[in-house]
Amino acid sequence: MRKIAAAATGFVASLAISAGHAKSVDHSRADAQALELAKQAIALRSVRGPGNQAPQVAALFKSALVAGGFADADVTITPVDDTAFLIARWKGRDSKLKPLIIAGHMDVVEAKPSDWQRDPFTPIVENGLLYGRGASDMKLDDALAVASLIELKRQGYKPRRDIALVLSGDEETTMKTTEMESKELSNGEMVLNVDGTGGTLDPQGKPQYFSWSGAEKTYADFEMTVTSPGGHSSRPYDPNAISQMAAALVRIGQYKFKPELSDLTREYFKGAANYESPEIGAAMRAFAADPTDAKAIATLRANPSTVGKIGTTCVATMIKGGHALNALPQSVAANINCRIFPGHPREQIMAELQHAAGDPAVKFKDVSEGSVATDASPLRTDLVNAVTKAIHIGYPGVPVFPTMSAGASDSMWFRKEHIPSYGVSPLFIKDSDRFSHGLNERIPVDGIPHAVSYMLSLVTDLSK
Repeated sequence: MRKIAAAATGFVASLAISAGHAKSVDHSRADAQALELAKQAIALRSVRGPGNQAPQVAALFKSALVAGGFADADVTITPVDDTAFLIARWKGRDSKLKPLIIAGHMDVVEAKPSDWQRDPFTPIVENGLLYGRGASDMKLDDALAVASLIELKRQGYKPRRDIALVLSGDEETTMKTTEMESKELSNGEMVLNVDGTGGTLDPQGKPQYFSWSGAEKTYADFEMTVTSPGGHSSRPYDPNAISQMAAALVRIGQYKFKPELSDLTREYFKGAANYESPEIGAAMRAFAADPTDAKAIATLRANPSTVGKIGTTCVATMIKGGHALNALPQSVAANINCRIFPGHPREQIMAELQHAAGDPAVKFKDVSEGSVATDASPLRTDLVNAVTKAIHIGYPGVPVFPTMSAGASDSMWFRKEHIPSYGVSPLFIKDSDRFSHGLNERIPVDGIPHAVSYMLSLVTDLSK
């Protein structure tokens, strides 16, 4: 893996930064607008397929931006298949500087009302939580970005470099719109991706720590197939295609990829260890010190929340085979889903899986869609300092450190264009309330004022 390019001393020193001298500005209008826009966006069913309302979400945000001071021509909505993407441009004072990009997505995963306690597309605030599909992933984050840019306009802020807000329309599926956005803005200085939730609350709702993402694992799907002439089930012979596939899947299930550590994940383990159980925390510290520590590796592999952070993982997710109850199978297929540690091409991982399967009759094919392998973004001191300062405005003294995302995001396509990209959502949430892509998705609303303060500070520091 390519070495991350910033000095660790800059990262460590940045943790001492506080926002004690930050200017206090009333942004209650932006706070209220963010919540209202989030509710309106949640009510629009922006799910891929017939009736996709992602274009209406884009129109909602454009209307707010234009009413808030953006020129109509500077906010474009581009239709793509059944969806769309939005780009809002704010010209800076120095045209020679590369633009600061703020990224997010407007689409959500499917949600069946019959499975939910509340209708997923009827937003409601109960007990301090905003419920609805997209509440945490990521329509409130979108609304915060929109409302914060409008607030900066209201305050008369004049950025030195261009600012571009880009909202994709199919991040949860093919990422076709993100690829188009990244090419259009390939001259970007950096991307602030506000997808997800960066802060963690303890069970009592007290802020524990904030982590920003500087890398993400590569998504990959590999199809395995075994074929056979088949025949009558009363005349069995070896090898049986189903038995061959089953044996190969067992061997793959037992295979463990080499544990890995990067500069970024080392900082994560060192920082997050203080908030885990004593056993997990000790294993995280030990792994950060020595990624070959067998005891630490075994402990972290046995924990679902850490297994994906110590290397590549591959699991069988689908299988199909046979064509009749009374016939020998003619073909069997299985899907292996992988989340690949940064720095490894998909073909390398597929070759490892072929070796692990141990049977040349099992054929492999890369069937991944909408995914590219990218290295980690550098630990830039300007980004680390700005994020830490912004978080400490609302949460003084809360530890801030980097992490690596296990899932794919829009950042992938911008990194492909060699633009450093960072996951920097300002929202905090309890682990028990994390229901992105799941039932009864929710997000606390009392963090909205802090999130707006964060966005105002972060965008200003990185664009002035």
